[in-house]
Amino acid sequence: QLQASGGGLVQAGGSLRLSCVASGFPFEEYAIGWFRQAPGMEREGVSCIKSSDASTYYTDSVKGRFTISSDAAKNTVYLQMNSLIPEDTAVYYCGAQLDISTCLTEDWYDYWGQGTQVTVSS
Repeated sequence: QLQASGGGLVQAGGSLRLSCVASGFPFEEYAIGWFRQAPGMEREGVSCIKSSDASTYYTDSVKGRFTISSDAAKNTVYLQMNSLIPEDTAVYYCGAQLDISTCLTEDWYDYWGQGTQVTVSS
């Protein structure tokens, strides 16, 4: 019900755009979040958005570099990642939950997509 794509290998300073296509639930009622998990690390909330009111959240380490957006007509959320650094290397996942206020924590997510690998070389 969530399909993530867009990962790849990029040099430091480069950009990638991740996509998360949703199906099977009312897209505009849910907050869509991006999480990432690096090897040996816990999954970390990166950014989230609720298309019904365009509210967005970002973890501090990506503010000013990443931009989340949504296209309700396509049931798709994008994560534009600029100025990538090696520390951004991780598997990135998208998920969906109803409460935007808790969207950077994974406890309340109802749906998850498969991951997409992002690798940033130095």
